[in-house]
Amino acid sequence: MAEPVPHVKSALRTVELLDFFAQYPGLHSLTDLQGKLGYPKSSLHALLRTLVDLGWIETDVTGTLYRIGMRALLVGATYIDGDPVVQLAHDALDWLAEVTGETVHLARLDHFDVVYLATRASRHYLRPFSRVGRRLPASTTSLGKAILASRDDEEVRALLPAELPSLTAHTIVDAEELLVDLRRVRKQGYSVDREENTEGLRCFGVALRISDPPRDAISCSVPIPRLTPDREKEIASCLLEARERIERSALRQRRAY
Repeated sequence: MAEPVPHVKSALRTVELLDFFAQYPGLHSLTDLQGKLGYPKSSLHALLRTLVDLGWIETDVTGTLYRIGMRALLVGATYIDGDPVVQLAHDALDWLAEVTGETVHLARLDHFDVVYLATRASRHYLRPFSRVGRRLPASTTSLGKAILASRDDEEVRALLPAELPSLTAHTIVDAEELLVDLRRVRKQGYSVDREENTEGLRCFGVALRISDPPRDAISCSVPIPRLTPDREKEIASCLLEARERIERSALRQRRAY
């Protein structure tokens, strides 16, 4: 077995700092960052100044508060533009948004979170809307639950954090209750977020079976007032059809190579 490669301390701190800014948007003082990350203040200040000079971090007009910089956006956009699953799902997401009239998403599992890779806004939603790049706990979303349900109970337990996060009064915060819900997902073929992420919104999701185990999923979000039992069946059917379209595209691509 190969020996693990030791981490370079400066590189590790740089990544941890950027991850912090990604997780906690907005402006942060040097003191706040030092308290949260635990780095020596002098080393942290030198690292911040370097990243400011390189465009990865920006400061406010006083030069004393820091936030994520423009270069992070450029790199993130490049990731989206070059991602093969985003490209494979493009037409199916357009179709799904058109036939349902609702907001649809594509997201990927990252540790115990899902990260949104693509969004199509509902025709009922008049304001600009995008979740691309946003990170949410997998257990609170239909996207995450669809991906988790593709794993067995022991694999899911290994992924679970010590405490499940709570975003609304409806969020599942008990691990055993989550496992029961995932068994329901496996049985019915799609997942449901019952206002567990956003009050007043029910979301339905299916995992994409283009990797083993699946790490991507698509979803459709419907405000509660527009939802009926028949509408739920219609949404689920459309999601399954969209998944088939994406998986057929992936199969054609593999055969082409």
